[in-house]
Amino acid sequence: MMKKIAILGSTGSIGTQTLEIVRAQGDLRVTAMAAGHNVDLLEKQIREFRPAMAAVWEEADARDLRVRTADLDVKILSGMDGLLAVAAEADSEILVTAIVGMLGLKPTVAAIAAGKDIALANKETLVTAGHLIMPMAKAHGVRILPVDSEHSAIFQALNGECGNKIDKILLTASGGPFRGKTREELSRVTLADALRHPNWSMGRKITVDSATLVNKGLEVMEAKWLFGVELPQIQVVVQPQSVIHSMVQFVDGSVIAQLGTPDMRLPIQYALYYPKRRPLSGGRLDFAALKSIAFEEPDTETFRGLALAYTAMRAGGNMPTIYNAANEAAVALFLQERISYLQITEIIEECMKSCTWLPALTLDEILSTEEQVKQKVCELQGEVIA
Repeated sequence: MMKKIAILGSTGSIGTQTLEIVRAQGDLRVTAMAAGHNVDLLEKQIREFRPAMAAVWEEADARDLRVRTADLDVKILSGMDGLLAVAAEADSEILVTAIVGMLGLKPTVAAIAAGKDIALANKETLVTAGHLIMPMAKAHGVRILPVDSEHSAIFQALNGECGNKIDKILLTASGGPFRGKTREELSRVTLADALRHPNWSMGRKITVDSATLVNKGLEVMEAKWLFGVELPQIQVVVQPQSVIHSMVQFVDGSVIAQLGTPDMRLPIQYALYYPKRRPLSGGRLDFAALKSIAFEEPDTETFRGLALAYTAMRAGGNMPTIYNAANEAAVALFLQERISYLQITEIIEECMKSCTWLPALTLDEILSTEEQVKQKVCELQGEVIA
């Protein structure tokens, strides 16, 4: 039986790997897709997968795409209205949220309201609005299925445990490309250095987040909401080979881990077909060749991004949103080579100190906090962020 899916971020790393799975499995149909600015690739995807609807961010790109696809029966939309329409497209059963940043928040809310299951690759949704999203999903009978490799690993480890109580989540991290370096060494790293992840192939923004360990901080925040645990129950463990994707320790001391090669197609496919497993091409772990698996504690003194995430979570309210929005703005500047690597976490810390703290938030308050943070980063830079 054909399963119908929609994809936000179809031209990005998670989106293109999702389409690889669609191509390989043969019983998935893409009914709607959205991308940012890569019109050339989106046109190719539309021609191959024939969705009923597609969206891009800029209306000028949408006009261009309408001309290019005039021979096809596809509705082309733009902007936030386009994202919302793709998210709630009538025929889809599950939405893959592979869009980067807080831009994914409103479409995820729209999809849940429309009764769609969510294959969640957008960390920011739960980081900033977990207190809204999880109750809303429960009220609408919608499943939140994690796509991040670490959260998928935890989800898999819990499968079949029938509500057995979690003592601790052991969230693994590779340590990124700069593991073991000093702050003095980090002061000299370049954008090219930060984009060389030792194990994973990811988009530019998440690769930089991995290099600062901010990505792990976001995952800690997300894990709290996904698995209903408290902050002291989440421990980050550096596992440099990226063989163990995460672990769960139960109250009896037993630990269940999920292992595999660093291939994002596995957690994507698991979310799309849950609870069933399907054959997946690619490498397999060779334990004889591996010989050993190493563990380390994260260096939170050198990599301030992770320590600041715990500070934000303890503060609560809109502080996780401040943390996330400041990181988004700072990474955008770093990707444009307008700030240094170390300035990313410096900007996050300054925003956390100076932006207005608010208690439990509505969706509008979350989005207004994001705007306040963007303005603060503009002030810090002395210019408007493009």
